[in-house]
Amino acid sequence: MTGVTIRAAEAGDAPALARIYNHYVRETIVTFEEMEVSFGEMGARLAAITVGGLPWLVAAHDGKVCGYAYASPWRPRSAYRFSVETTVYLDPGITRSGIGSCLYADLLGQLEALGLHAALGGIALPNAASIALHEKFGFRKVAHLTEVGLKFGNWIDVGFWQRLLSASGETPR
Repeated sequence: MTGVTIRAAEAGDAPALARIYNHYVRETIVTFEEMEVSFGEMGARLAAITVGGLPWLVAAHDGKVCGYAYASPWRPRSAYRFSVETTVYLDPGITRSGIGSCLYADLLGQLEALGLHAALGGIALPNAASIALHEKFGFRKVAHLTEVGLKFGNWIDVGFWQRLLSASGETPR
């Protein structure tokens, strides 16, 4: 899609981020949240990620935010500090446009530049599009959790895909 720019998310993007995300909260199983997120809450989430030094990116088409991707800490214990969970959401009108791939390529490049080692993607199943995106970028399935979420009256499985980011294999000091 032409006219798309990828940039760092800003506080003023919170309403657009919430609008995109809340579609998935209301209409799909891809997030296990069941209540819509306010603009303020989305802004707080954005701030928590970026103040921690991790990237949160947005894709904008003709100046309008149409998707986002970010990395969050995998787990809170210090030994996990080189591992992150990656997330991407697109405006439902632009899925399969290549924007998700652009966001993920930029996000993974930034994570590698930060010296992070492992990226994990949790995927509510079934979700062929998300699986395809992750596998396109070298993620491989490493876990399958059965019936761990209940949404819309159905038990939902979750799979985890992982990609090692550090090409050198060196252990950080």
